Amino acid sequence: MSAVTTVVITDPDLLARLAATDGPIAFCGPDGAFVRFANPAPRGKLPAGVRPPITDEEFEKLRQQPDGRPLAEVWKRIHERYGS
Repeated sequence: MSAVTTVVITDPDLLARLAATDGPIAFCGPDGAFVRFANPAPRGKLPAGVRPPITDEEFEKLRQQPDGRPLAEVWKRIHERYGS
């Protein structure tokens, strides 16, 4: 899977238009020429091919523990498993 490219959008009108879109998006330049196509992932779901740092079963088991785990330990585990 390729790396994610982040583009910061500061135009409030464009942000509103993108936020209101629930389907695929075709990005075009000022001359109308096609630049890029995006198929947004539904909110709350990871894009295809992205693995969460813990499984749903691990999350549920940890959620049921009254003391949980310290955040430092969680970050350490994530860095050990996936790098920094």
